[in-house]
Amino acid sequence: MYPGIHARRNPAKPAVILAETGELRTYGDLDENSARLARLFHDAGLRSGDVVALLSDNQLECFDVYWAALRSGLYITAINRHLAVDEIAYIVNDSDARAVVASGSLRASAEGIVELTPGVAVRYAFGGTVANHDDYGDALRSAGLRLEEQPRGAEMLYSSGTTGRPKGIKPPLPGRSVDEPGDPIVAMLRGVYGITSENVYLSPAPVYHAAPLRWCGVMHSLGATVVMMHKFEPEPFLAAIERYAVSVTQVVPTMFVRMLKLPEATRHQYDVTSLKLAVHAAAPCPPEVKKAMIDWWGPIIHEYYGSTEANGMTFIDTAQWLEKPGSVGRSALGRIHICDDSGAELAAGETGLVYFERDELPFEYHNDPEKTKAAQHPAHPLWTTVGDVGSVDDEGFLYLADRKDFMIISGGVNIYPREIEDALALHPKVADVAVIGVPDPEMGEQVKAIVQPAPGGGAELEGELIAYLRDRIAHYKAPRSIAFVDELPRTPTGKLLKRLLKERFAAQPEEVSR
Repeated sequence: MYPGIHARRNPAKPAVILAETGELRTYGDLDENSARLARLFHDAGLRSGDVVALLSDNQLECFDVYWAALRSGLYITAINRHLAVDEIAYIVNDSDARAVVASGSLRASAEGIVELTPGVAVRYAFGGTVANHDDYGDALRSAGLRLEEQPRGAEMLYSSGTTGRPKGIKPPLPGRSVDEPGDPIVAMLRGVYGITSENVYLSPAPVYHAAPLRWCGVMHSLGATVVMMHKFEPEPFLAAIERYAVSVTQVVPTMFVRMLKLPEATRHQYDVTSLKLAVHAAAPCPPEVKKAMIDWWGPIIHEYYGSTEANGMTFIDTAQWLEKPGSVGRSALGRIHICDDSGAELAAGETGLVYFERDELPFEYHNDPEKTKAAQHPAHPLWTTVGDVGSVDDEGFLYLADRKDFMIISGGVNIYPREIEDALALHPKVADVAVIGVPDPEMGEQVKAIVQPAPGGGAELEGELIAYLRDRIAHYKAPRSIAFVDELPRTPTGKLLKRLLKERFAAQPEEVSR
C-alpha cells in the first residue's frame, strides 16, 4: 500500500519524526511532497525504469524522494554518504541515474560529482544551497498538477562493498500500482510480526542501507510512525524509546554490544517497557550477546537473515532461538539448499554455500551479467547465493558459519572467523574485534585477530586474549597474533570491511611471522 491511503484517512498523523529534534512529516505532508516531486521528475523526462539517486544523511526529505520514485515507476538508489566523490560518481554513473537529490549537509560531495556525472538530467538540493542544484523547496512549490499514479517503482541499492567494489542490485519492477497489495515484505512484516498502523518504529541506522530504507517504507505502507535517529548512540537510543513510546525497533548486533557495555545504572535509567518487538539483522550476533539482550529486554528479540539482493529470508523468534541457539531461523521466502563448491546438494548438518530457490530470478547485478551468473547455481539458475556459508538441521533451521570470502584455510583446515570473533565480543577489555587470515609460508594462511581495545587496554593484552580464546575454542583456531588498532573499519550498519584489513595486514609480513 502507498502512504497516500493513510494521508486520506489521517493526514495529520506523523509519518516520520527526527528523534533528536522532534521535527516531523505528517502523512499529508509526505503524500503532497512526494506527489509534487513525482511531477518534477516526470517533467524532467524520467519514465518508468529510470533511476533517482539520493545522497543524504538521515533527513525527513529522504522519504519524499523515496515515495516520489516509487509512485512514479522509478528506481530509487540511496548512496552511502561516507563514500569519496569518485565512489559516489561511480554509483551515479553505474546506475544510469537521471536525477540526483542531495542534502545541503553533503554540499562538497554533491558539487564534486557534477562534472563527473554528465548523464544526470536534473539535480535538487535541500537543507542548504548547493551549486548547480535547483532549490528543493522552490521546485516543489512550482510543481504542476499531481502526476497520475504509475506502476510501482522499486529500490535499486548497492552492496556495501565488504568484499569488493559495490554492486548494483536491480530487482524487476513489480508491475502493479502503489495502492495494490502484493509487496512480499509488507505481507511478511504484517503477518510475521503483526505490524499495524498503531506501531511506533525506531530506526537508528542510515537510510541509505537496504534494511532501514525498506523497513521505514513498510512502516509507511502500513500507516505506522517512523522515529529516525541521525546517528545511533546507545544512551540516546534508549532515551528515544522512552520519549516516543517506541514499540518496534531494528538494530544490528554492534548496537546490542554498545548498549550492553553501558554502565548498568545507565541501562536501567530508561523505561523501555513500551518496546514489544526488537529485531536484529545485517550481521551475525554472538550468542552470548543475544542471550544478554533477552535477559534484559525479555522474549521480544527476533532475528531475520536476508540480504540487499532479497533473494531469500529466514526468521526466528526468542523461544525458537533459545531452543536452537545460533540459528537464524527457517525460511519464509525461498527454499534453502546447501551445496558444496561443485554445486552438489549436501545433507542436513553439512556445511556449504547457502542458496535460496525462487520462482523467478529475484535480482540481477546491474551492468554485470558475469556477477549475476556467478550468484546462480550452476545447474539451477533460480537458486541464488550471496556467498554465505552455513548448514540446515533436519527441521530446516539455518545456521550460518561465515561468508565464503572470509573463510580461513590453514593447513587444509577450514576456520570460520565468526566463531573467534563471537568468543571475544563481550570481553571487558575488547571494544571491537575482527579476525582474518594472513599469509603463512608453511600453512598457507594463519589466523590473525585485529582488536580495538577498550579504554585502558593495549598491546600487553595479546597474550591474555590468546590464552582466553584457547580456553574457549580449539587451539588451532586461536589467533597466532593480535594487532591493536584505534578503530576497526565498519560501515554505519555494523558490517566489517574485512578487505581493508586483509589489504593492510597481508602487506606487513613482519607482524605475521610469530
